[in-house]
Amino acid sequence: MRLSTEPDRDEERSLAVLHAAFDAGVTLLDTADAYCWNDSETGHNERLIARALTTWVGERARIMVATKGGITRPEGRWEPDGRAKHLVAACERSCRALGTKTIDLYQLHVVDPGTPLATSVRALAALKRDGLIKSIGLCNVTVGQIDEARRITDIAAIQNELSVWHDGGILSGVAEYCARNRITFLAYRPLGGRKSQPRTKSASALNDVASRHEATPFEMALAWLEDLADIIVPISGVTRVETARSAVRAHRIRLTDADRGVLDGQFPHGRVLRQRSEPARSPTPTRQDEAEIILVMGLPGAGKSTMTERFVADGYQRLNRDDAGGTLRGLLPELRRSLSVEQPRIVLDNTYVTRQSRAGVIQVAAELGVPIRCVWLTTTVEDAQVNAVTRLVTRYGKLPDESELAVLRKTDVAAFPPTVLFRYHRELEPPDVSEGFSRVDAVPFERQPHPAHVNRALIVWCEAAATLESHAPALRAYQDEGWKLCALSWQPSIADGTRTPAEVRAMFAAMLERAGLSMDVDFCPHGAGPPRCWCRKPLPGLGVQLIHRHQLNPAKCLYIGAGSQDPGFARKLGFAHRDALHLPN
Repeated sequence: MRLSTEPDRDEERSLAVLHAAFDAGVTLLDTADAYCWNDSETGHNERLIARALTTWVGERARIMVATKGGITRPEGRWEPDGRAKHLVAACERSCRALGTKTIDLYQLHVVDPGTPLATSVRALAALKRDGLIKSIGLCNVTVGQIDEARRITDIAAIQNELSVWHDGGILSGVAEYCARNRITFLAYRPLGGRKSQPRTKSASALNDVASRHEATPFEMALAWLEDLADIIVPISGVTRVETARSAVRAHRIRLTDADRGVLDGQFPHGRVLRQRSEPARSPTPTRQDEAEIILVMGLPGAGKSTMTERFVADGYQRLNRDDAGGTLRGLLPELRRSLSVEQPRIVLDNTYVTRQSRAGVIQVAAELGVPIRCVWLTTTVEDAQVNAVTRLVTRYGKLPDESELAVLRKTDVAAFPPTVLFRYHRELEPPDVSEGFSRVDAVPFERQPHPAHVNRALIVWCEAAATLESHAPALRAYQDEGWKLCALSWQPSIADGTRTPAEVRAMFAAMLERAGLSMDVDFCPHGAGPPRCWCRKPLPGLGVQLIHRHQLNPAKCLYIGAGSQDPGFARKLGFAHRDALHLPN
């Protein structure tokens, strides 16, 4: 990559590096159409490789070229595009850039959050069927995503980050999955990137073992990776002739058990992968007392705190990063201490939506012979949204806007914007006993009615005050029958500066006076674009605020709205829905 993305790149120097790599024995090159400065020169690295291969005097057939599609470079940015149309066009361009009719390995560069993974994978399967590619790979994926892709087509390679300094590829379960299913694992950034060079150079374990093999600590870091499993292939981002040759020397190093022992002392995640070599395993706890770990997981707003309170009432000790501060890994020493000398029953309830985030806890449980049970709150995004907003409104007496949330988050982890929930939902990896749990209990969410919320309301969505005035007779009829009247609206004119909040309130007040109505009017003043506030429909903020303010029983409320989002908005809040206002029966 860096041969094409560095500001001071030089093509002749790059060709010398590639030729040196070929001469030394490199047999795999990994590139991408996006390895360039910007989208005006898409395919730069592929064309560079094609020139290097055609000008090299060795045997071209032994060099395998893997490339990737699914990222664009507008003005130098890295933006995903996993649409089928884009991938087909990108693959055809890569064939032309590489000067080949068939690409050895074509990989999806990144999962595009705007395109279903299945759509992207089917496009790659069609390219393989049509003969443009020989095999398919995926980059930056989870175990669940690999499983999803393999239900569609064969996957030959996975490319994720892994090094002595980055254990995500192991803790996420991806490396283990690849070893079990004989899928090549291409380890990118195998030395940890440029920022890790000083610590690699000074790492005691790497230097100790390197001295035994007359190697450098960098070569030892690469040899450590290859030794973890025979399916792991480090792909070094070399930019100099010397480092190209060094990568090949690392490939020829063979570690001994003594070497592994030294390296495991500083980089224990290597031992973790070797211990997970069995295709399937059932936890075999060795503690004979009542020791147990409960890991409560779910989306933000899923109800984890409420569930955890039940375990605490039963005598479990709660460990939570939000209370202790620091990171999830920072809880592990306290977990060990509590299990060893103090409290044999522990409940943890941070979000833990990914395999990687859960792996440390599971590892401690295995080392101490303590069973670990997962309680998975399967709360939907919609219910979690309502829960999150209800907590905010209850705690602060109103719905905080974006700027207020930014301030509150410094002291209140529950004061998060809607984007946080969307991100966690995208990252969610359902738990499985294969991770090391003794069992997984899936607990669906059930909303309990608030005993003090007994009132009913008619809630109307309107974009302008005139909407209410035109329905005044029907609204007055509901009002006469004792219904609380409420109106909700989106007023983006406030965000674009053409109206003030005071002007919007005055507009509604004047209309209500003319119509002889008494209504509680709430509106979202924010503009279009990705939601950064909780109050813009279909997010439930305005509805939750009404429920809290008027102590409404949602099951007794009627919501009127004719937009495409209105049925879902009403269902999310528990309101009955109609698309038009009629006189009450």
